[in-house]
Amino acid sequence: MTLSDEAEERLADIVRLQPTKNKELQNRWDLESGSEVHRYLESELKDYYYRDDNSLIRATAEAAELVGVEPGVEGDDEAESVPSVIRVPSLEARVFEVVAGPDDRSESVVSVLNKLREEFDIDPDVDDVRRALQSLRRKGVIEVVYRTVPTFRLAVERDEVDVEVV
Repeated sequence: MTLSDEAEERLADIVRLQPTKNKELQNRWDLESGSEVHRYLESELKDYYYRDDNSLIRATAEAAELVGVEPGVEGDDEAESVPSVIRVPSLEARVFEVVAGPDDRSESVVSVLNKLREEFDIDPDVDDVRRALQSLRRKGVIEVVYRTVPTFRLAVERDEVDVEVV
């Protein structure tokens, strides 16, 4: 199957961002809905992606080879292992830098937002920070602690993971 330039570029996004969700791809590809993402995946890329046990979108090994992009998460093949490398957008990389460490008290989305403002002089939307935290959670480097509101902290020591910005 020959892919268009757009399909190849989008497949590279899936490889870089995996594991990912429709919403993350919707935002990245500037599509109207998660349903539109699903339709695109099924019509253009169905041979190159699959959904894992948690319904997260992952690229096949053939897809990574085809586009020549390294997968977004590297580690040993143990399902519960900590990835050694994650490739993420710049906001996620910055969130990883400022979120509470594994031995610290977990913190709210707003607390992370305030740290981003202070540390990097940026003012992202609170929903973008929430999505970044959830994406890092799916990659296995952040954990959620449920208190009055969901709070977050690193699941690993910062120096255990190389973060590459895509």
